[in-house]
Amino acid sequence: MTQENKLVSEIQKNDIEVVRVSLTKYKGKDFFDLRLYYRDDEGEWKPTKKGICLSQGLFPELKQAILTLEKALINQKRE
Repeated sequence: MTQENKLVSEIQKNDIEVVRVSLTKYKGKDFFDLRLYYRDDEGEWKPTKKGICLSQGLFPELKQAILTLEKALINQKRE
């Protein structure tokens, strides 16, 4: 059981945490992963259990949810 990861993007949450967006392949299936990583005492980034891993086929639904969130944030600023 091998797992391949390709880092796509990284969002700095704070000094010791980042959110990594990665493409992954597991057991021959393609996924994308949004995962919180923390910096350990040696300065290395380690994954946490906090995150979500979805089939790449679900990306259009996630994209639509993010676009809907963007509209909600814009409307919230107007209020």
